[in-house]
Amino acid sequence: MWAQGKGKGKLAIKSRNHDLDVYVPLTTVNRRLFKLKEEDKERYHQVTSLWVTVKDGVDLLAAKDVIMRMLRRRHRDVPDVESLVPLEILQQSQKTQKLFNLVMALIAGISLLVGGIGIMNIMLASVNERTREIGVRRALGASKNDIVIQFLVEATLISLFGGLFGILVGIGLSFGISVYTGWMTVIPLKAVLLAFTVSISVGIVFGSFPAVKAANLDPVTALRYE
Repeated sequence: MWAQGKGKGKLAIKSRNHDLDVYVPLTTVNRRLFKLKEEDKERYHQVTSLWVTVKDGVDLLAAKDVIMRMLRRRHRDVPDVESLVPLEILQQSQKTQKLFNLVMALIAGISLLVGGIGIMNIMLASVNERTREIGVRRALGASKNDIVIQFLVEATLISLFGGLFGILVGIGLSFGISVYTGWMTVIPLKAVLLAFTVSISVGIVFGSFPAVKAANLDPVTALRYE
């Protein structure tokens, strides 16, 4: 049994074209079109499927429950009937999509964490290699804020270029999959802007510790560093 509703919009479920249907009495179909053997004549009353269309505003799931109770009573509670409601399929699809989005978000979060730790290690190594440079800048009058801004900008640029490279790779893979499978690929501008924002945020967050460490170096000790 299909319980089918009417609606508009992207999520609306379209009804089939009833202008192409042919309506014939059930007994005529069984006797003229689907001729059974003499011993199978008791099967003339069997129906393989029912299509049910409800009016606008009617709860599909509630209508399905009513129809199923009626059919079970007529079949004396024999479990030989099943129902399929497009709304249930849509809801199940939405739940699956939410679960998929959650898994992808977790994977993306782990990737960002690993990338951020990598940026932090690169900047810490840069601080160690440029200790004397930091000491010279401090001796010439650079403030701690100047040192912090310098290393934050460097960390942000590293993460930004990495994010840009990832966006280009993602767009290329999306179009490649679209060409290979024939699926339509849509890349919203909001997703691209969000990727840039996340890249900058990762650089600022994970570059803060090396930048503060560099700014807190003692200028005299930094000048003597070999």
